[in-house]
Amino acid sequence: MESQKPWLSLYPTEIPHQINIDQKPLHYYLEQSALEFPNKIAIHFLGKELTYSDLYDQSLKLANYFQSLGLEKGDRVSIMLPNCPQAVISYYAVLLAGGIVVQTNPLYMERELEYQLKDSESTFIVTLDLLYPRVSKMKALTNLRHIIVTSIKDYLPFPKNLLYPFVQKKQNQIVVKVEHEGNTHLFKKIMELSKPSVEVPTYIPSEDVALLQYTGGTTGFPKGVMLSHENVVSNTKMCASWMYKCKRGEESVLGIIPFFHVYGMTTVMNLSVMQSFKMILLPKFDATDTLKTIEKLKPTLFPGAPTIYIALLNHPDIHKYNLSSIDCCISGSAPLPVEIQEKFEQLTGGKLVEGYGLSEASPVTHSNFIWGKRKKGSIGVPWPNTDSVVLSYENGGIAEPNELGEIAIRGPQVMQGYWNKKEETEATIKDGWLLTGDIGYMDEEGYFYIVDRKKDMIIAGGFNIYPREIEEILYEHEKVKEVVVAGIPDPYRGETVKAYIVLKDNQHATAEEFNEYARKHLAAYKVPHIYEFREDLPKTAVGKILRRALVDEEKEKMKNAN
Repeated sequence: MESQKPWLSLYPTEIPHQINIDQKPLHYYLEQSALEFPNKIAIHFLGKELTYSDLYDQSLKLANYFQSLGLEKGDRVSIMLPNCPQAVISYYAVLLAGGIVVQTNPLYMERELEYQLKDSESTFIVTLDLLYPRVSKMKALTNLRHIIVTSIKDYLPFPKNLLYPFVQKKQNQIVVKVEHEGNTHLFKKIMELSKPSVEVPTYIPSEDVALLQYTGGTTGFPKGVMLSHENVVSNTKMCASWMYKCKRGEESVLGIIPFFHVYGMTTVMNLSVMQSFKMILLPKFDATDTLKTIEKLKPTLFPGAPTIYIALLNHPDIHKYNLSSIDCCISGSAPLPVEIQEKFEQLTGGKLVEGYGLSEASPVTHSNFIWGKRKKGSIGVPWPNTDSVVLSYENGGIAEPNELGEIAIRGPQVMQGYWNKKEETEATIKDGWLLTGDIGYMDEEGYFYIVDRKKDMIIAGGFNIYPREIEEILYEHEKVKEVVVAGIPDPYRGETVKAYIVLKDNQHATAEEFNEYARKHLAAYKVPHIYEFREDLPKTAVGKILRRALVDEEKEKMKNAN
């Protein structure tokens, strides 16, 4: 099955159709940046700075320590940290020591953590002191042998490091005392004890797995996506080629998207290390802190998610801050409303384009051109070395332009498969093509459009309804801050359309007002039958709105009502 790749004729001359993928392991690029730019700032974290030489040195120390504890090639190591220097050091240390990184969400509760540790068979974990009580319970339940514990204060500058425990107490956070003994190891102590030298194993980048990236698990149990060194290196190189105006060793990247999310890992951490950029890390998203950071530290690149840009645009004091340093942003993890894109570009003077990807593709596969032709509402065109087709529902072959079908992808960034899940792998990868589960189409020029997730499509009264189309309309309403549309059970129509709306500050509205508005813009069968106004919406750590959680909530309500 071969596509015609009409999009290649649209590429600016600066973007190659094919890029050379070095057969180098991921950690090679940290070593190169440390050699080429030893004194350049690699990480800025709440006032503390590390150079590329520091970052490489400390990664080697931790890698050495891992090996002294018996870590062997292929062993899994969980990293359960927010965005902080230790997260970057740990990631590269695991790879240098021969391990496989298992990114673990710090928000996981015991049940979720136990599942992931058991499924990945992780024997090591690096975590925060705050999370130690939760993590230490896992030793009796899983294969976990060693826990390496760090604290946010370990990488804070003076006097913030001394004040940190008092801030914790003030915020009613537990203050945990952990000792460096037995199978519990202190990160700070390791940096004092260990040597910056390690026996790095030999890798075959196209075969050796660099990380297990667990999918969100909004349906069923999360699956570990096996990404090889080549998968991640190729996607990072594609990203660098797409941002061709960004100069090696000169840019600053705002790191708010969590590194335990594959999008933050590639577009912030791995891209920065490969291109010797400065990472400006924030451990959590706060709109005011983000605006202050942009004004003070002047990042040029700002990968984000729509909810982050929406929160900033709705900040009451946004016009008091200078955001003009921002040159480009690629938005990922969820559809970007056109309204938000236009407002953010007006405000910063930079470019904000929508990209598309999934964990199974390391993650990015498509994007609009940052400096070139863009189409509103489109996810753009496939990246270099990447092929994409729409599979027709009629005959399973390649769909005609503008015909709806399932989007499929092929390229060097596509996963090796799901960890220990042969059947799921075979159902997802067919003849080398990754089936995304997304419904969309390609226009005559080669621009792709996502209509919706297969599983999110609403079937009401026999009509196929796509939530994204309704959300785009509702986002244009001047009172709307955030919105999500879902299909909820209905005894008559099978499903009915419900809109969950968060209003902008100091706004009031009624369901009648929105019903009248929607009827002007949508066919009658697409108009929501129910409107619910909420203070906030359930989200993942990366800011993706959890539509499925709202549907489950509705089902629970109905069950209790009966």
